[in-house]
Amino acid sequence: MSIVTVQLGQCGNQIGFEVFDALFIDSHCPQRLSSKRENEAYQASCKERFFSEEENGVPIARAVLVDMEPKVINQTLSKAAQSGRWKYGQHSSFCQKQGSGNNWAYGYSVHGPRHEESIRNLIQKEVEKCDSLSGFFIIMSMAGGTGSGLGAFVTQNLQDQYSNSLKMNQIIWPYGTGEVIVQNYNSILTLSHLYRSSDALLVHENDAVHKICAKLMNIKQISFSDINQVLAHQLGSVFQPTYSAEGSFHYRRNPLGIDWQIRPPLPGLPSLSKMSLNKELHFNTSIANLLILRGKDVHSADLEGFKDPALYTSWLEPVNAFNVWRTQRAFSKYEKSAALVSNSQFLVKPLDMIVGKAWNMFASKAYVHQYTKFGIEEEDFLDSFALLEQVVASYCTL
Repeated sequence: MSIVTVQLGQCGNQIGFEVFDALFIDSHCPQRLSSKRENEAYQASCKERFFSEEENGVPIARAVLVDMEPKVINQTLSKAAQSGRWKYGQHSSFCQKQGSGNNWAYGYSVHGPRHEESIRNLIQKEVEKCDSLSGFFIIMSMAGGTGSGLGAFVTQNLQDQYSNSLKMNQIIWPYGTGEVIVQNYNSILTLSHLYRSSDALLVHENDAVHKICAKLMNIKQISFSDINQVLAHQLGSVFQPTYSAEGSFHYRRNPLGIDWQIRPPLPGLPSLSKMSLNKELHFNTSIANLLILRGKDVHSADLEGFKDPALYTSWLEPVNAFNVWRTQRAFSKYEKSAALVSNSQFLVKPLDMIVGKAWNMFASKAYVHQYTKFGIEEEDFLDSFALLEQVVASYCTL
């Protein structure tokens, strides 16, 4: 089962390169806890998932690169080729010498329709190289012009054309202090559109990753390259295969295998009883948690804390909400690693904050003309506000 990655805008293309590089390096990193046969099987599984046929002995990433400015794409193609480990396909990228700046509406309403056929053809060519398509992994910014506006348009098209394939969007949550003045508008429009067309949103906050670089890695002058490498290692440790009881590495059809939707119980059904106390907002209530353990001592790890009913909504038992994957095959050069993917209340506060800031701007009609002149009407903003406020309310009541 193969995944086609779509890298959108400067953010998506730079992170995409780091993700493929991390996946390749990990798959070719021999592990002493795994046998030669197991290492070879792991390598083969990774290659089938993320890389297509070799060209002159070099694997080709299953990816499509999209940007409206050629500079970043040219740099990304060059870095991959110069690594000598893997590369992008000869006809896997699309770029035009026309930027959309930070205007979400221009990316969605102009670039999207104008280049729809060209981008669709590139994606179709990558899909045709797959023996079996699992889905699409779309990497994009939430607040930028191309990465968010065009990304929302492309995801919507993928939903129309490949409705039976998983669409997972990895989005970068902007810094709270602000990167661009209209980032809150861009963010609510991106999130509301992806909510309708994507199967799952995998969110990374710039502020949180920045803190990892500063406090855990002791990096004094943090660059976007440092942040992107941390993101790539987190994503790689989630997406690489795990070892099955039957003795082979495998993936699930759903790469993360957890429940993404809020589905309350039917009216009239009693809530499940809870044994734990302290249910106040001291922690984030979850719908589903997936824990992925790799490397040394994975089978002796104490996971009882994840089975506490107080962690989950009242209408779910932990046995239905918590999943764990383990493999002795470590990720990259780490002796052991743990990755938690959680569908929880974690983003309620930052989402509510972005919606509130965007609403305050919208109430005074600040910068709205930059969107309406490209076809995004005030009603579109109101629809986005209403939908996201409902999402916040749903998560708050878990």
